[in-house]
Amino acid sequence: MTAAHAEPQAEFLEMPEGLRIDRPEAADGAALWRIARDSRTLDLNSSYSYLLWCRDFAGTSAVARDAEGTPVGFVTGYVRPEHPDTLLVWQVAVDSAYRGRGLAAALLDGLTARVAAERGTTGVETTITPGNTASERLFTSFARRHGAGVEREVLFPAERFPDGGHDPEVLYRIGPLAF
Repeated sequence: MTAAHAEPQAEFLEMPEGLRIDRPEAADGAALWRIARDSRTLDLNSSYSYLLWCRDFAGTSAVARDAEGTPVGFVTGYVRPEHPDTLLVWQVAVDSAYRGRGLAAALLDGLTARVAAERGTTGVETTITPGNTASERLFTSFARRHGAGVEREVLFPAERFPDGGHDPEVLYRIGPLAF
């Protein structure tokens, strides 16, 4: 396990022009599924799971909408039942037409600030497969912006996955967060 710590900056990224953060609704599930599928990097869950996620975990998830209200990015998460001070971020994805604008970071900042204000969370966890440099950069820069330490350890080694061919999932623990 390694740890890094930065001085608190309490800095939040602004949403790119013309976009807004919102809570997902069940009607957004199909769009989130398409964005995840088209990312070609995420483990794609069933379309049904995205519908349920938007219904049952809207309070701990966020969607970016364009001027017409169409979802163009999302972050899904949940508060860990055994650790109610921790938000587990499940997936982050941005439509290819909106990448490179800082949208994923702005969504992550917005969601964690909302969940911290509503539920008192002070930490974030996520898992990242080795070599996913975009996610590694997203979460380590998030930790820097919020003056938080980062601890890493293998949560699920490759041999735990029954379907084979899956890389290990490395758990990133980020906190405590400065808001």
